[in-house]
Amino acid sequence: MNRKILIMASALGLIAIVLGAFGAHGLKEVISVESQRTFETGVRYQMYHAILLLFVGSNSLISIRMKRTIYYLVVFGVIFFSGSIYGLATNELTSFDFRNIGFITPIGGFFFILSWGLLIFKFLRKTK
Repeated sequence: MNRKILIMASALGLIAIVLGAFGAHGLKEVISVESQRTFETGVRYQMYHAILLLFVGSNSLISIRMKRTIYYLVVFGVIFFSGSIYGLATNELTSFDFRNIGFITPIGGFFFILSWGLLIFKFLRKTK
């Protein structure tokens, strides 16, 4: 499981860097400044959670079961939160209206909150 988590963390980090560069350079002339900031928010949260997975995958204090749970919460959080943010930010460039699925953004954010909360819970229990 650790290997899987570390590979996913690395992949999410790599994709965040690529999307960040694309957003800063490729989208600069085709979407508004506000949409660029929105896109950047998706990239930033994806990177934060890639780093979280690197930590989780390399930490021996966290059980495999807890690592698996955090892994899935983070992956689905990135897909729902960052993915929908990318769609919403580039909405004017596509024929699909991403506002129709904008309701999944807070679901992804909730998954992020749960993953961090579980980590806090695990460390509080471990130190007692």
